[in-house]
Amino acid sequence: MIRTSRTFRISVIAAGVALALTVGACSSTGGRQSTEGDGDGTGRTADTPRMTIALITHAAPGDTFWDLVRKGAEAAAQKDNVDLQYQADPDGANQANLVQSAIDKKVDGIAVTLAKPDAMRAGVTKAVQSGIPVVALNGGIGDWKSMGVLGYFGQEEKLAGQAAGERLTRDGAKKALCVIQEQGHVGLEARCDGARSTFPNTEKIYVTGTDMPSVQAAITAKLQQDKSIDRVLTLGAPFALTAVKSVQEASGSAKVVTFDTNQELVGAIKTGQVEWAVDQQPYLQGYLAVDSLWLYRTNGNTIGGGQATLTGPAFVDSSNVAAVEKFAANGTR
Repeated sequence: MIRTSRTFRISVIAAGVALALTVGACSSTGGRQSTEGDGDGTGRTADTPRMTIALITHAAPGDTFWDLVRKGAEAAAQKDNVDLQYQADPDGANQANLVQSAIDKKVDGIAVTLAKPDAMRAGVTKAVQSGIPVVALNGGIGDWKSMGVLGYFGQEEKLAGQAAGERLTRDGAKKALCVIQEQGHVGLEARCDGARSTFPNTEKIYVTGTDMPSVQAAITAKLQQDKSIDRVLTLGAPFALTAVKSVQEASGSAKVVTFDTNQELVGAIKTGQVEWAVDQQPYLQGYLAVDSLWLYRTNGNTIGGGQATLTGPAFVDSSNVAAVEKFAANGTR
C-alpha cells in the first residue's frame, strides 16, 4: 500500500467526466457551443464571462504524457467557457519567457509547471505581483508556495519514488537502473532518489529524452555492461517502451517498470512487456489546474487548503489494467 506523507495531505476531489476538445496547433479554445456538451451531462458550457487562461508547461516535443495533461485542460476549458492558450518549452529560460508573454497579454490566469523552479521563480512571482492568479501543476511541489502560487496539482515525486522502490523490494528485484531523460528536472531526480531510499541498489543513468534512438542505445549498452540489472525503471511511458526494445537488443532478462502511462503503455502492461506503471493521472492535473483558476475568478474558491492536491501515486498493473484500458483508449489515461 502506498504511504501518505505527513507534509502533504491528499485533497479528495470529485471531478465529472468531461469531453476532450480536438488538439490545436498552438492555442485551444473552450467555449459555448450549443451543439456540444461540456461533459457534465447538461450539454451546456458555463454562462460566466469569457476568460483567457494560459497553460505553460515544460513539455518536450513528442512526449505523449503532455497530450493527456492538455486534454484534461481542454475539457475544463470547454466546460468553463475559457479560451485556453497552451504553450510549452523544455528549456527553463524559454518557459519563463512564455510566462512573461502571458503577463504582457494580461491573461486572466496562468497554470504552469515548475520542473525548473530557479528559472521560473522571477517570472511566476512577477505574474502574481501583477494580480494574475497562478496555479502550478506536475512539477515544483517543493517550491510553489514560496512563489505565491494559489495551489498545486500533481504527484509528490519523492513519495512516488519511495512507493516504486517498495514495490521493487516486494517483487524481489536485485538491482534497478533508473533512467532520467532530462537533466536538471527536480521531479525526475526526486523519483529516482525516492526509489533509492526504499530500494538502495538503484543506479541512475542520464539520457537525452528528445533523442529516442540514443536512449535505446544507452540503455542497451548499460544492460550489456552490467548483467546484474534485473529491473529498468523509466520515468515516462515512451521511455519504458524503448527500454523494452533495449532489453531485447541486449538479449537480457531484465523487466521494465515505469512511471506514467499512455495508451500504448497500458497495452504493454496488458501483454506483459511492462510489469507496472506508477500513475499520476495527468489528465486530472490539467483539468484541475484550469478549473481551479475558473473557480477562483468566478467564486473566489481555492483548492487544497494551502497544501498540495495529490493526483497520485497509484499503480497500474495486471490486476487493474483492464479497468484503465477503456479510458486509455479515449486518450485520457
